[in-house]
Amino acid sequence: MAMAPTVKVVLGSIAFAIFWVLAVFPAVPFLPIGRTAGSLLGAMLMVHFRVLTPDEAYAAIDLPILGLLFGTMVVSVYLERADMFKYLGKLLEWKSKGPKDLLCRICFISAVSSALFTNDTSCVVLTEFVLKIAREKNLPPHPFLLALASSANIGSSATLIGNPQNLVIAVQSKITFGRFLFGILPAMLVGVCINALILLCMYWKLLSVQKDEEDASAEVGGENDVGFSPATMSLLTFASSQEHPTIEPMNASATNHVELILRNRVNVSESNSIQSPPNVNGHSDHLSASEIPKVSSTGSESTRNSDATKELGNYGPIPSKRSSSINGIKYDDFMEFKEDTLGFSKKWERVLWKVCVYLVTLGMLISLLVGLNMSWTAITAALALIVLDFKDARPSLGKVSYSLLIFFCGMFITVEGFNKTGIPKALWEFMEPYAKIDHMSGTVVLAVVILVLSNLASNIPTVLLLGAPVAASAAVISPASEKKSWLILAWVSTVAGNLSLLGSAANLIVCEQARHAQHYGYNLSFWSHLKFGVPSTLIVTAIGLALIRG
Repeated sequence: MAMAPTVKVVLGSIAFAIFWVLAVFPAVPFLPIGRTAGSLLGAMLMVHFRVLTPDEAYAAIDLPILGLLFGTMVVSVYLERADMFKYLGKLLEWKSKGPKDLLCRICFISAVSSALFTNDTSCVVLTEFVLKIAREKNLPPHPFLLALASSANIGSSATLIGNPQNLVIAVQSKITFGRFLFGILPAMLVGVCINALILLCMYWKLLSVQKDEEDASAEVGGENDVGFSPATMSLLTFASSQEHPTIEPMNASATNHVELILRNRVNVSESNSIQSPPNVNGHSDHLSASEIPKVSSTGSESTRNSDATKELGNYGPIPSKRSSSINGIKYDDFMEFKEDTLGFSKKWERVLWKVCVYLVTLGMLISLLVGLNMSWTAITAALALIVLDFKDARPSLGKVSYSLLIFFCGMFITVEGFNKTGIPKALWEFMEPYAKIDHMSGTVVLAVVILVLSNLASNIPTVLLLGAPVAASAAVISPASEKKSWLILAWVSTVAGNLSLLGSAANLIVCEQARHAQHYGYNLSFWSHLKFGVPSTLIVTAIGLALIRG
């Protein structure tokens, strides 16, 4: 494709730059409108700048990808309602043989659940379980949160429904679910093991000794993170990751005050006729602001909250205490179903309903493996679950993140407009002679390009920009090389998310969920993640490339 006229190139680049800034930094000071509105703004500018016609803009929206994304989100909602993720959380500590065993178990369960239920969903629902187990065993949660996020990214690379960029590849590449799975599965399994080994090596001493409360707090605090201590965690939920206030320990009177509140909490709630729903761990809801004793710090309380809000704006919306909506699914406080309060017949009715949910999900996976249309298979499974529920579907459908679907629509239009300028094609023509995947050096060059772009422009736009030209270049070599090029694109763009805290949505989800988790709040800093992310990403990516087969 030749370069477009200069005016179209300039205006198209401006529209794409605005989209990119708002997608990567959704709370920029001069335009804090968020990712979804940012993608629509980029799409609108592409049309008004005449880079695309209105008909071309509508045609750029890929309905099969939206259908597949919608179907998988609805299925995830019903799996959460059927307690699938609660059982995965219990599996984390079942007959655990110590901190090292727990870390390896988190890596494995996170990877498998991400491959089947998407990485973002797994991170949303498993983070609180990981924090709970770490607190109960008096361990600093830092290495376990890293294990959860990084393994979720690696595991999601194995299937076409594991993450959003793989959904794009699923539709564009026409690769069957089974061929994709068996092409990347060896790399995924070895990558998860290598990732766990790196974590064990980096945190061996930390995981070798059962720390007491003071040692654990000092160990984590030495990494410029918020101190981890059962006595202070619930009070540190909204602390900033870059400018931490100086927190003084609670004195004896403050501790007695909290204990008195907890002892009288049931009586207070009964007298006010308020029923607080239990969270997933069976604990009461947060203490109210009036019940928490004041904690002295540098700066006023309002200043600390304001700073925290500004800092969290760089990562997206703050999940509320009652619900969180991150990249696809809204979860209302991880509410457990009180089966003990049901009668015998109702209990067995719910058990039967759970079995039906699991069977429908299994049927969907089998249908994908045998090569049925992925988008309609996911939508069919979603509707089957809605019918089997035999209730008004609006509450469940309301948990689907329609803002994510709108974001995809805007992104499709914006990326198509940027392609029309001819800039991506020109850049690829410059790199193509050095990125032939029939040579090891060419594979390395292609991997470096994907790795860098995925961290600069995010992995989904990278796949949209590079997918077609990379596949066309590989198709000249052989059909097998074309399939392999799609697998390489999926593998590198996904694992690249482990490089930094901002590299993938899964990392940010774990960071935000951990920071705002009820009773277990913990802050994962950017630099502590980078210290692990760089070596892990480079080593896992390189080893995986050697194991991928077209």
